[in-house]
Amino acid sequence: MRSVDELVAAAGPGGVEHKTLGEVGELIRGRRFTKADYVDEGLGSIHYGEIYTDFGTWATEARAFVRPELKGSLRLARKGDLVIAATGENVKEVCKAVAWLGADEIAVHDDCYIFRHSLDPKFVAYFFQSKAFQDQKTRFVTESKLARISGVNLAKIRLPVPPMAIQHEIVAILDKMDRLQAELEAELEAELEYRSRQYAYYRDSLLAFPEREMVRWAKLSEVLREPLANGRSVADGSGYPVLRLTALRGPVVDVTRSKLGAWDEAAGRRFRIEAGDLLVVRGNGSKDLIARACMVEKTEEVAFPDTMIRVRPDVGQISQRYLFHVWESPATRTQLQRVAKLTSGVWKVSQDDLSGVVLPVPSVEEQDRIVAILDKLDALVNDLSIGLPAEIRARREQYEYYRDKLLAFPERAA
Repeated sequence: MRSVDELVAAAGPGGVEHKTLGEVGELIRGRRFTKADYVDEGLGSIHYGEIYTDFGTWATEARAFVRPELKGSLRLARKGDLVIAATGENVKEVCKAVAWLGADEIAVHDDCYIFRHSLDPKFVAYFFQSKAFQDQKTRFVTESKLARISGVNLAKIRLPVPPMAIQHEIVAILDKMDRLQAELEAELEAELEYRSRQYAYYRDSLLAFPEREMVRWAKLSEVLREPLANGRSVADGSGYPVLRLTALRGPVVDVTRSKLGAWDEAAGRRFRIEAGDLLVVRGNGSKDLIARACMVEKTEEVAFPDTMIRVRPDVGQISQRYLFHVWESPATRTQLQRVAKLTSGVWKVSQDDLSGVVLPVPSVEEQDRIVAILDKLDALVNDLSIGLPAEIRARREQYEYYRDKLLAFPERAA
């Protein structure tokens, strides 16, 4: 296998020619099909959403099918074409591309472009993942509710065009790197899953308290400094900020996920979050996720909305971190799921439901001991600065570095 420098030199003295996508191929917009058109077997199809969820760099088999009689009215990708998502959740995601290498033509949705060209299809697909492509793309994407790019602007993006033999060699290298990367990540993620199960086992063991008489048991309402409180529904505005529901996606409340509300500071401050609070999700479509809690690490000038219930523990009886951990234990989760009620497809809990949940409350010293053990185990599993997650991230960054280097051919002077 030749080095990057040898590949660059082999491509030609002084670099390689760079051209726009519009100069090396044709961009064809797909045509709309709907959910009603899907069938179990028929004409293979690609919807833009599937490019993000179901496909990698290349594909040979369809994951979904539409009625075959629609073939004449749809736009079809051929073997060697690139299928590009023209719409995405954000600028970073839009323009994910998959090289179609299947023998049969495949229908392409109208939120996608077909790129028909004469280059190595995998070479172009890998280029779409590179930093060189991403840096150019950001200048052309527009954002409203979704990020979008037009065919006219996509055609302006430039890429290196080395000789075909060099394209094939780069693809072979990247295919091998991609395969090794996937194998390594699978091994690391399997180990991470094992560690996660191990952590859950030790957490549940520490919080089981089989000898019930050896620990105090109390209702949640009995270990609070202030009563449970619902937040307030606030329309968008320009006043005091209020959290979005997406702020409760990890163990700690993400205060950056907030909006300005249509209320003044005096009204908003009545619902301000404070260090030591827990915020609990009031409703969720999944019963497994109902009443999940997040910790507030420091007092912030932001309120909590009516989609959340504030829990303010009496730290003389129960610490915030111990309450967070015991809230996730099987005994507590069983109680929460038992009291949850299904309304219009959403599982919900109320203040009354939470108030009656019974918790083990050992001495504060024992709580601190348990929290210290669990925090250490949790860091080994989840902290991106150490352990297996950091190894996965480092290997991804290493792969991306070499991929970008392989695709960063200097441009030959005109």
